Amino acid sequence: MEANIQTLEHANVRTFGLLVRLLRLWRMYAALDFTLIMANMKLALVWYFSDMVINLASVTALLLLAERFAGIGAWTKDQVIFMLGYATTVSGLMNVLFGYNVLIISRRLGRGQLDHTLIQPQPIWVSLLTEGFMPFSGSSVLLPGIGLLAWSASRLSLAITPGWLALLLLNLAASSAILVSFSFLTGSLAFWAPRAAEEISSSSTRLLTQLKVFPLDGLSPALLGGLLSVLPVGFLAWYPSRALLGLNSASWAGWSTPLAALIFAAATSLIFGKGMRHYGRTGSQRYSNLGHRS
Repeated sequence: MEANIQTLEHANVRTFGLLVRLLRLWRMYAALDFTLIMANMKLALVWYFSDMVINLASVTALLLLAERFAGIGAWTKDQVIFMLGYATTVSGLMNVLFGYNVLIISRRLGRGQLDHTLIQPQPIWVSLLTEGFMPFSGSSVLLPGIGLLAWSASRLSLAITPGWLALLLLNLAASSAILVSFSFLTGSLAFWAPRAAEEISSSSTRLLTQLKVFPLDGLSPALLGGLLSVLPVGFLAWYPSRALLGLNSASWAGWSTPLAALIFAAATSLIFGKGMRHYGRTGSQRYSNLGHRS
């Protein structure tokens, strides 16, 4: 019994130490991001608002359609705005948490830059989880997304309870995890084909982000199944929004996206782990004749 208690205490200490480590790293990268913004305030503001306009423009067409026809299919105008806010918030979370080519992992693999991460005295997942943290420069997409969510929720007759808010946060985290997993899953090809697959993560994430703002109601079962599995567009906004808005009355609807996130994370961990073992045997071959690329 005492041995079990000591083991549990040691595990708690390690978990607490890891949490403190993560918080310190996030604080450090947040300070670096703030320094980058403050280095040239005029240029930073131009870039910040330009990025905000570009990302809002990507959902404007659907907003105009919803306004013109008072909704799209079974979705009312305010429900469409909620889904667009959800989709924009997911994109904002990607900007804030996985900048500097962490989300576009194939670039790091294809360019031989993974060694920069491997030489750090910490687990690779800790590095990838923290070194892309951009809370200031990345918030140009996150803040409008949260604004759209809040605005639409205030116009909808939603029973906003602590449980509903917790389910919203859980689904946002799950949708973000699915997008990251898909990028790492496709980006793992760069372990074996660094030249050909260097930009595959950017192409795959761009495909998902461009399609995620559309309601998928009315699609054939085969096509809808593909957009919830092979190309998981539906889990990035449409499906979780249906559950949160009550358009899907099934009791398990709110938990489908988190379950899908676990499945995608497990598959990605398996494939990325195989890629890491391959990389451990071969290293980066792309620039072997030209020396290490920084």
